[in-house]
Amino acid sequence: MRAAYVAEPSAEDPAGAVRVGEVPVPEAPPGWVGVDVRAGALNMHDVFTLRGVTTPAGPGPHVIGSDAAVVHNGRDFVVYPVLPADSGGRTVAHATLLPDAGHGVLAERIVVPEAHLVPKPAGLSWEEAACLPTAWLTAYRMLFTKAQAGPGRIVLVQGAGGGVATAATALAAAAGATVVVTSRSAAKRERALALGASAALDSGARLPRLADIVVETVGPATFEHSMASTRAGGTVVVCGGSTGFTAPLHLARLFAREVTVCGSTMGTLEEFRALVGFVDAHGIRPAVDSTVELDGVGRQAGRMLAGDAFGKLCVRVS
Repeated sequence: MRAAYVAEPSAEDPAGAVRVGEVPVPEAPPGWVGVDVRAGALNMHDVFTLRGVTTPAGPGPHVIGSDAAVVHNGRDFVVYPVLPADSGGRTVAHATLLPDAGHGVLAERIVVPEAHLVPKPAGLSWEEAACLPTAWLTAYRMLFTKAQAGPGRIVLVQGAGGGVATAATALAAAAGATVVVTSRSAAKRERALALGASAALDSGARLPRLADIVVETVGPATFEHSMASTRAGGTVVVCGGSTGFTAPLHLARLFAREVTVCGSTMGTLEEFRALVGFVDAHGIRPAVDSTVELDGVGRQAGRMLAGDAFGKLCVRVS
């Protein structure tokens, strides 16, 4: 079968580390099933794999990808991408994504735990459905499990164009929150308004009112602004650091305002089912930046690295 995979990671040229070609069809372990992939999407986790920061288990070549919309026995599904694992004290058993265990999904046929197949909303295209498993689940957990997004709440989303950011904007707006986004790009700010944001500001700009919840995916470039923009008793939820992983913390703001800063990664199977139901019930259409065939996965990785995308970078598989 054809798949997008990494044979030799490259820290200098991760997009160039993508290979597309024939790989063996995987065998399904007990409790798993073989499914046909219709569409997938890229995430920063795939870039980390291409760079060699994360190393999948087992012998290569290692198929990349965590997000997939699939067909099994004539029915359409989206795949929950987190393997069952001992939580080790965490609130989500999220230690291992499918590609980390050697089961990447950017391939014509994959194997997944049967219990991880969640019915695909009929109103979504294959590409839109493939947006949900990683970035959208991350945003859902940040907003509704780690914080209490809803009517009357002000949500600040840093960095308007990324997968998690566009998901958080659409989800929070659908929940009745007032959403403020930031971006250095005027074009991305304009597009964020179309997703449901009430205001779109230049990066670092002063908010008209302090936020109840801040969705922080950028890291050092925006973290000080996130803390300064949070009201007393508010919450900053951090799920990543596209500009790095070390940021100074203004302790006076932290304790004087009694701000909660918490981390969040992915979500549970129950949260994924709730996300899919929420998207379906509210008629939300995930923002798709662009879609390529399998041969274009390297180009999509390059677009992610350049920070040019608005929404998810998708792949049409079959």
